[in-house]
Amino acid sequence: MKKKTLRDAIEHAIEDYPRESCGLVIDGNYVRVPNEAADPLKNFKISAEKWAECEDLGNVQTVIHSHPDASARPSESDLISCEATGVPWVIIAVHGGKYEDINTFEPSGYVCPLVGRQFDHGNLDCLSIVLDYYKRELGVDLGSYEREDLWWDKGKDYYRELLPKAGFVPADLPLKKGDVVLMQVRSPVPNHAGVYLGDDGIISSEPHHYPAPGSILHHMYGRDSCREVYGGYWQEKTVSIWRYET
Repeated sequence: MKKKTLRDAIEHAIEDYPRESCGLVIDGNYVRVPNEAADPLKNFKISAEKWAECEDLGNVQTVIHSHPDASARPSESDLISCEATGVPWVIIAVHGGKYEDINTFEPSGYVCPLVGRQFDHGNLDCLSIVLDYYKRELGVDLGSYEREDLWWDKGKDYYRELLPKAGFVPADLPLKKGDVVLMQVRSPVPNHAGVYLGDDGIISSEPHHYPAPGSILHHMYGRDSCREVYGGYWQEKTVSIWRYET
């Protein structure tokens, strides 16, 4: 990377502090891109529309963003996003408005674990874990879907629109392994989902985890993903069960 390109990116990171800056290296030049994250102090987001606009300018070679008051070490969300873009990423650490460190990494085949993953809405959330479970455990690619943070408070009913389009139909008890449990948690519409792990509770792609019979795999807002016994609170919050039709 050219020295000027890197200087431009560092300058941008310092100017945008304490927000996360983001930009792309296009044909060797740094291009600033608006951070469209709901909370730019903690995350960054480049919309699909903006990415497409940048591709029209030339060859996207690198993604660069800053970590304000944090290390330049990539998060799980950074790692999976790097894989998705297929290009190298650069993280610039800025502390107190001053440049501190830089880290470069490339796509390496990283796969985020189903159990214990960090939360990042839109990348690692309750929908992501349903999509990833189906792809890894059942070999079913349900696609990818862009969504804005807190959509449930903005007049949208995302899950009840998405599930039928993705091949799911409403189902009755008893639950079957792979069923999607749709829940409503402090929201005017159903806004949380988990996958029922069946009577054996086994996740084949992660055999190091002990079996968790009768549990759901889910990812609550702001927490790490986990398995929990399906009953009590989660059963009370359930509004419907959805089953994938092959």
